Amino acid sequence: MTPDLAPDDALYDRLQHEVALFARRAEQTRLGASGALRYTMDRAAYLLLGRLEVDGPMGVKALAQAMQIDSSTVTRQVTPLVEQGYVDRVPNPDDGRAVLLRLSDLGADRLHEVRHARIRLMAEMVGDWDTDDRERFTELLSRFNQAMARRQARAANAPETDGS
Repeated sequence: MTPDLAPDDALYDRLQHEVALFARRAEQTRLGASGALRYTMDRAAYLLLGRLEVDGPMGVKALAQAMQIDSSTVTRQVTPLVEQGYVDRVPNPDDGRAVLLRLSDLGADRLHEVRHARIRLMAEMVGDWDTDDRERFTELLSRFNQAMARRQARAANAPETDGS
């Protein structure tokens, strides 16, 4: 046990350390490109393209809400995806002045290529685990991510203080 920590705190200390290692190693794996570099994509692009694949064309504001991030962040992240041809800006059929963001065929192909590479990586990492362990790990990781999302939503909705 870590000195001066209660048993639960020691467990939380181990957990925070493992999460930090996981985040670092996940990023190193992406940047180090396990396999060909062409199978990598930054996390923001991957998640945005995936959201457009699932939800279909949508405006920046709707995409920001779906992703639980700021509209200016979505705009900044979508710009290179449009430039690369992964996302198309198309007229909004309900409002001719507005545009929607749509996953292009090229973007869908790229997303599927990267997704399959990530699936292969996951199989490499946990393929020797039994099915119950893989399912339980996935359930717990999902639960952890949901708890993080709830915390971020609470923080985003918390009243601002002036620090006094």
